[in-house]
Amino acid sequence: MTTGYRPELIQRAFVDFISRRLHPFWSLTVPKLRLIARHALSDDLIALQFEPNHAFKQQAFSSNNSSGHRLNKGWHGGQHINVSVLLDGVYHQRNYSLVGLAQQSLWWHEDSEQKPHKNNNNLNNSFDKKSSAQSGTSTVTIAIKPQGLVSDYLSKRAALGTIFNSSLPSGEFTLAHSVLAQQASQISEPLPLISLSVPLLFIASGSGITPMLGLITQALQNGHPVTLLHYNRTTFYKSPLQDQWQQLANRYSTFIYHLINTGDPSTYLANSRHLSVETLIALKLPLMDTQIFACGSPALLASLYRACDEIDLPHGKQLRDHIKIESFSAIESLDCMFSTIDKADKETVTSEAKTIYLRGRQRQYNSSTTLLLDAESAGIRLSHGCRQGICQLCRCNKISGRVKNIQTGKISNDGYESIQTCINVPMTDVVLDI
Repeated sequence: MTTGYRPELIQRAFVDFISRRLHPFWSLTVPKLRLIARHALSDDLIALQFEPNHAFKQQAFSSNNSSGHRLNKGWHGGQHINVSVLLDGVYHQRNYSLVGLAQQSLWWHEDSEQKPHKNNNNLNNSFDKKSSAQSGTSTVTIAIKPQGLVSDYLSKRAALGTIFNSSLPSGEFTLAHSVLAQQASQISEPLPLISLSVPLLFIASGSGITPMLGLITQALQNGHPVTLLHYNRTTFYKSPLQDQWQQLANRYSTFIYHLINTGDPSTYLANSRHLSVETLIALKLPLMDTQIFACGSPALLASLYRACDEIDLPHGKQLRDHIKIESFSAIESLDCMFSTIDKADKETVTSEAKTIYLRGRQRQYNSSTTLLLDAESAGIRLSHGCRQGICQLCRCNKISGRVKNIQTGKISNDGYESIQTCINVPMTDVVLDI
């Protein structure tokens, strides 16, 4: 009887074992990146360009992703990769946003084709002239802020040619996930997967602009009207990043951007350095139909939710349901976590502990704060990483029950879905597939 199983004559693991000893960059199964260039995007933002190995290109550019969907262009705008860095004998992992879209030129490559290259500072260097001159077809670029142990090493001290282990592109801060979420929650009329008429508003602060570098380009290419609102503490004048926005504005009449230097009143929108109701109204967008993408500090996100709550939409709709967020900053306290939960829901969360059942382990515990914190209080170890809702390592599947996201204030449905235990509190008894 034929089973369809065909044993490998030569095991891929064996080939990997041999190839790694011939050259550390070679692998059939492990995605790896080799640092080949640095490029300054602004006073405090640096782009790092990598050459991917065969395993990365095979799995990301020409294979199916973990969801079973074929990624013809490598990744979606807004996604990120996890880079593993060895420092003093300890591996550190950090997520970094991907710049631009796969198999498309980055804007500084386009500039270099039109005018002679000027090496303005020691960041504009490359490991291999042939590799760095590539138009993005087979390179991977991330944007980082040179702060913190790993980011400082990557941006300043890592030698060009250094090899790092990497994950494949992932993340749900994308156009596709946003539209599907709207359909699932029925916050408006059902939308096709590619809707050319939905206006998009992108709001960022500081390095929160990094996941939007590819996302905005993809949105414009798909025909969306796009408005960008970027708050920063440093000047944008004549920076490469501002050049990118101006290039897009010249190319697409549907793109409008506002760069707000919080220390320069001449750049303020609605005469305010902070995000407010007046700011959103000043944009003159059809807010009823606008999808909002936001990434930045907890203060920015809290301001956004407060402003949205003050805007009344017809038919009982809420503007906060149009928001898709990404956060790079820590939540400092539980009080801050609950700041986005209205009073009635806060009383529901804190007044009575809910039962959390782990189906795979046949264990249960009580929870009145986040699922992760109370599991640890009960002596149960769950997978986790940053504890901030960023790294996705705590993500698991919820079988039943309702939870509330403490960053967005959104309440889940009662059925099966993927959640993060570090930023969700139970609203009812919950069953997790753990």
